[in-house]
Amino acid sequence: MKVLTTVFVSLLLVLNAQSQNSPIDFEPGGFGFDWTWTVFENQDNPALEIIDNPDATGANTSSTVAKFTARANGAPFAGCESEHGVDLGVYTLSSDNSTVSIMVWKSNISDVGIKLVTTSGGALIELKIANSVVNQWEQLTFDFTDYIDNAIYAIEDVDQIVVFPDFEDRNEDRIIYFDNITISPQGATGLEELESVDLQVYPNPTSDFITVSSDKKIDGIRILNSLGQLVLEQNVQMTRGEIDLRSLIPGNYHVEAQLGDVVSRSSVIVK
Repeated sequence: MKVLTTVFVSLLLVLNAQSQNSPIDFEPGGFGFDWTWTVFENQDNPALEIIDNPDATGANTSSTVAKFTARANGAPFAGCESEHGVDLGVYTLSSDNSTVSIMVWKSNISDVGIKLVTTSGGALIELKIANSVVNQWEQLTFDFTDYIDNAIYAIEDVDQIVVFPDFEDRNEDRIIYFDNITISPQGATGLEELESVDLQVYPNPTSDFITVSSDKKIDGIRILNSLGQLVLEQNVQMTRGEIDLRSLIPGNYHVEAQLGDVVSRSSVIVK
């Protein structure tokens, strides 16, 4: 019995070492939304906020995103980090998960940094990439392949992610939005996962009906209010469905579509 117990525990540890919670999409019920994000080196360290997407157009039509306020007197490396061993999960850095992508919306050009931290707090220096556009969503991709064989990651698993949204000196407070952090195999761009859950919702805004469509069969559609509470649900079993929203009060709502094993999310404004 003791041998069986030992084998079972060992198996659990192996499985756990290969599990990371991704994509971090900050949607109600998704990863990142209710994580314990700790802000550091940012003057009074205002909390990371999860808010409605302020620009649900172009590259990112997600309903909710993370909002980071970088203080003028904060350190250049001010940022936020997930909780060790709880939020991100625990996994071994390998070619199966060495690409990290993040979508950012910034009003200035500056470096964005990503750091992967091990269970004991060990880490190599963060990778940094600057955004190339302002006032619109852009995806940045970080390649941690060269870190795989480093002793820090070879002997310990990763269980924390750190985001540095505005890695430079600043003389004013800045707002940075980020979203859709994906962990993918070596050489991936992160776009594959986002494209696989593409969803169209129209008309938007609306005062009565919306049409929800996808290139994949939609099993069901759920409408949630800004608190993440379910207010409407409809079975579809087609690539397009129409939903009557006339019973809802005006406001912002989240739209979730079940596409097989994938949940695709968008948003709609009811007038």
